[in-house]
Amino acid sequence: MIVSVILAAGEGTRMKSDISKLCHTLLRKPMLNYVATASSKAGIEKNIVIVNEKNRPIIEQTIEIPNAVFEIQRIGEGIPYGTGYAVKLGMGHVSDEDQVLILNGDIPLLKAESLRSLIEHHLASGAAGTLMTAFMDDPYGYGRIVKDEEGYLKAIVEHRDADEKTLAIKEWNPGIYLFNGKLLKEALEELDADNDQGELYITDVVHILSTRGHKLATYPVADAGEVFGINSKDQLAEAEELLRKRVNTEYMKQGVIMENPATILIEPGVAIGRDTRIGMGVSITGRTSIGAHCSITGDTHIHNAQIGDRVVIRSSDIESSEVGDDTDIGPYARLRPGAVLGQQVHIGNFVEVKNSKMGNKTKAGHLAYIGDADLGADINVGCGVVFVNYDGVKKHRSTVEDGAFIGSNANIVSPVHIETDGFVAAGSTITRDVEKGALAITRPEEKHILDWVYIKKKKH
Repeated sequence: MIVSVILAAGEGTRMKSDISKLCHTLLRKPMLNYVATASSKAGIEKNIVIVNEKNRPIIEQTIEIPNAVFEIQRIGEGIPYGTGYAVKLGMGHVSDEDQVLILNGDIPLLKAESLRSLIEHHLASGAAGTLMTAFMDDPYGYGRIVKDEEGYLKAIVEHRDADEKTLAIKEWNPGIYLFNGKLLKEALEELDADNDQGELYITDVVHILSTRGHKLATYPVADAGEVFGINSKDQLAEAEELLRKRVNTEYMKQGVIMENPATILIEPGVAIGRDTRIGMGVSITGRTSIGAHCSITGDTHIHNAQIGDRVVIRSSDIESSEVGDDTDIGPYARLRPGAVLGQQVHIGNFVEVKNSKMGNKTKAGHLAYIGDADLGADINVGCGVVFVNYDGVKKHRSTVEDGAFIGSNANIVSPVHIETDGFVAAGSTITRDVEKGALAITRPEEKHILDWVYIKKKKH
């Protein structure tokens, strides 16, 4: 079995934040989730996450990974520090027959495909351990990869300990390892803190196994950007830009049209059909699917929504809603959770729909609130219409059947039932059911008092 140990206990002091470093987001998703997802997609059957006492609750709530086991790395007098100690905490979940993949939680750009290739290379080589490496013209600050005459890993030399010859090496250590479980556990027991930091280093496992005569392989990742680590907020922004470009490029390869992709935020996992056009400034997140030949422009935000084909959305906010084919929305409309729109529906500017259904070809052109209602097909909802669904204690639901007409500035005081072809006159407040084909009107008698303005002025 392949078992992962994900190191997520670092305090991240360089982030200058009250938020756990690994809970900072890229494309609105915690960075640790990218590492966990890559591990899961690579076929890892068990994932051990090393956390600290402070960040464990939030990580347990946000991490998206099956079969996760959490171990706490405590700090304090007499307790060891370092990556070697953190890995050692997970060994109670590892058998001698397992292969152990060690990952850092702050490398969110790592791809599952690269992890699968690392695993295949390791198993094929029969090595005691395999280190994923990367090449860089100037790997300043990183440990250098030193190999023997046969090309096997001999040692990892930290930048501060390297001589001039070693510093010239372009291959460096991103901190991703795959070890034989039995040999790893034995080497971890031999670690000591006899170094300038007084910590137990996982890199010393390489030295221990090498001196015992075990072969250690390397696997260079094709794209060094995958192992970009995050320690500060400027690096977080840089990584997010790399991820944004990767994600958006993949969508464009699949047939999506993007205007200025650098300004578009699409969370990985969103589904978008071909020839859909995404305008600058749009964000699409969560479990969202969008059909083909749509147009989504302006300051539009879509989250956890299902959008049909040929839908037009302009500068609107859509959350946990369903939108049928050939519907147009906006500008400045809002679909709140539970909104379900049929086909060829029109939702105009400053219209809000919440927990309501709207049938095919129903229209609400502007300045309306439709809450907790079931509307049929071919209904006109006039300007300023409000479904008054809350009595101060609980919500009520109304029904409007096919072909009804609701005039401007009408109040539908729920619960009421407006039957087929019912007609509500403009300015009416409706508190009773409206029969099929009936006109409902509640206007008071109109009065005109002649010369009222002049009489008022004369008094004052």
